[in-house]
Amino acid sequence: MRWGLYGAAGVVFVTVANGDGPRVMLQLRSGWSHEGGTWSCPGGALEYGEDPIEGALREASEEVGVPTTRGRVLGQYVFDPAPEWRYTTVVVEIDEPFDLAMNFESEAVAWVPLNEVERYPLHPGFAAAWPHVRPIAARAGAG
Repeated sequence: MRWGLYGAAGVVFVTVANGDGPRVMLQLRSGWSHEGGTWSCPGGALEYGEDPIEGALREASEEVGVPTTRGRVLGQYVFDPAPEWRYTTVVVEIDEPFDLAMNFESEAVAWVPLNEVERYPLHPGFAAAWPHVRPIAARAGAG
């Protein structure tokens, strides 16, 4: 299932604030949503003409809140299954975990060590993207 006429995007926030290796923010999708009850990153449909990074950050601000400090884009992974649609996962390093302001699309949010993400029941799309996203997130704290 594809969501968004103009494509879609999500953001993986990563931090090394605790000094114990990178942690990424995962969102437990609400039971009523597509693939509800699975963990993923906040994201959703892009608006017409919207840049994937801007769209991913907008969606995150709606679903889980926003970091108090500006983040640094580490990279992105693009899933491009059709000429007219793609999903971009943006990885953004932030200085420290931020206070969450979840909306109805989230049942829970967790800051998960990088090496534990695969232990969660992941959204199928996020699970497929994770092997590509993980090496980008692992660069957090490198400068």
